[in-house]
Amino acid sequence: MARNRFNSGTAPEQELPKAKINKESLQRISGLVNYLKPYKWKFIIGLIFLFLSSLTGLAFPILLGAMIDAAQGNQKYSFIPASINLIGIVAFVILFLQSFVSFFRIKLFVEVAEKSLADIRRDTYFKLITLPMDFFSNRRVGELNSRLSSDLSQIQDTLTTTLAEMLRQIVILIGGVAFLFFISVKLTVLNLSILPVLVVVAIFLGKLIRKVSRQAQDKLAESNTVVEETLQGISSVKAFVNEAYEANRYNLSLREVVKIALRGATYRGGFASFIIFCLFGTIVGVIWYGSILVSQGELYVGSMTTYILYAMFVGAAMGTFPELYANVQKAIGASERVMEILNEKNEAISIVASENQTKKIITGELAFKDVVFAYPSRKEITVLKGLSFEARAGEKVAIVGPSGAGKSTIASLILRFYEAQEGELLFDGKPAGEYALTDIRNQVAIVPQDVILFGGTIKENIGYGKIGASDEEIIAAAEKANAHNFVTALPEGYDTLVGERGIKLSGGQRQRIAIARALLKDPAILILDEATSSLDSESERLVQEALEILMRDRTSIIIAHRLSTIREADKIVVLEKGMVIESGTHDELLKNEEGLYRYLSQLQFEA
Repeated sequence: MARNRFNSGTAPEQELPKAKINKESLQRISGLVNYLKPYKWKFIIGLIFLFLSSLTGLAFPILLGAMIDAAQGNQKYSFIPASINLIGIVAFVILFLQSFVSFFRIKLFVEVAEKSLADIRRDTYFKLITLPMDFFSNRRVGELNSRLSSDLSQIQDTLTTTLAEMLRQIVILIGGVAFLFFISVKLTVLNLSILPVLVVVAIFLGKLIRKVSRQAQDKLAESNTVVEETLQGISSVKAFVNEAYEANRYNLSLREVVKIALRGATYRGGFASFIIFCLFGTIVGVIWYGSILVSQGELYVGSMTTYILYAMFVGAAMGTFPELYANVQKAIGASERVMEILNEKNEAISIVASENQTKKIITGELAFKDVVFAYPSRKEITVLKGLSFEARAGEKVAIVGPSGAGKSTIASLILRFYEAQEGELLFDGKPAGEYALTDIRNQVAIVPQDVILFGGTIKENIGYGKIGASDEEIIAAAEKANAHNFVTALPEGYDTLVGERGIKLSGGQRQRIAIARALLKDPAILILDEATSSLDSESERLVQEALEILMRDRTSIIIAHRLSTIREADKIVVLEKGMVIESGTHDELLKNEEGLYRYLSQLQFEA
């Protein structure tokens, strides 16, 4: 059984990978900075407000300390009023200013982040849908969707919250330390002498805790995999009476999870105890030493209060940096993955519909000349080896052969999803390279074996063949495709939602909608890729009738397993191992007693 991980309801969320922050990583993501340029002034004003908000926040401890000193008849700072009431009024004015600038700081940062992220999402999606098929053959849809959701959400969080918070904490940290030295050099030296020990131990224990957490997550994923495999293969488990074996396997896996979790709890408990001791020990030490300084007349009570508040500010700022830094690392990693997509070379397809109009008309002549092809992801396997055949305009040419012979690859090359390494593909006697991609794809339609419908209505799915088609055109195409009767029998008719990937419709119904879509497109060249191979007899009859109408007066390339569906083809091309080994009509090929076509026919018709 495969050991594939999956996320269950109890599994911890998979963390986004982090990237090292260095010159190279920053250079790789520099392209995303361009998305901030249209909003640079709002971003700069937001930074100014952020700076002002942090500075006003730093003013409160010194004002509160001065108020306590004023109550005792002391005044340490000449730039602060000696009156308690005046200090209170100044504090409320500063509080109002901080509230004012904080509001606009948040509003501006969110506006800049949302608009720039919308631009990045738009361009990433536009780039994705214009990338060549080879890009998608090497990547999972879930991975690409993650880049549009998780990765961009991480960047969004960083721009709206993390970046602003980090800058604010830097200002508070620098300003707080400066005020600590200003109030009492002796107390500050005492504080800073403890800091290196705290940092070293925190880093060491933090790494241990993260390592154990990853191990626990992996083990939990393994135990969840046992559940998934057992439930998916429950019939096999019961047939072999292996319930006890599976129960023991799951129990052993859970014991490992508990063992690792307990080790992690030991590390976390030690870390928490150490932090509590250092944190409260520092507070006790500061108050102890500060009290001595107060008793010696070197420090006022208000100044000591101010010092404790600034020490708390600095401690809180330092405490937030590890998490903020980790979020920035995740954002850098997410940005690199998004930039990978944005830097990919796309096809010559425009996202502006008017620029994709057909410029060169194709009458329907098609020819392969000595075509050699291997998929870019599997370059060591040559799929087509010097393939040559031609189809005149309006001809029905069938492509047959055993699985792996290269039949479906021919369809991909006609649509120019891929380019041949050698040889030529000709349309109307001209190399395919002389036509724009849009010219070819606008005039070639395909009806595949597994029809994928979009999750909208039947009308929208048929209309996909010709954006902007009228209701009359859609209904006419459906009638020709033998789809109109079953569509009108549905309660909502053409407005019926087909469900995700067309799941609410049968295979034959999906095929007929695909045929209606192709009819609406009115292509010069039609490709039928195993269009009836998975249908029952009645559905096949209805689909075959629709296909006969669809193939009328246009070049048709019919890829088929069922040889009974291609007897009337003008030409049958027989492939084996990427080469044409026979060619002719049905009757001509049957006369060749040693031929592969005759052999395949005997197998099917005798069966």
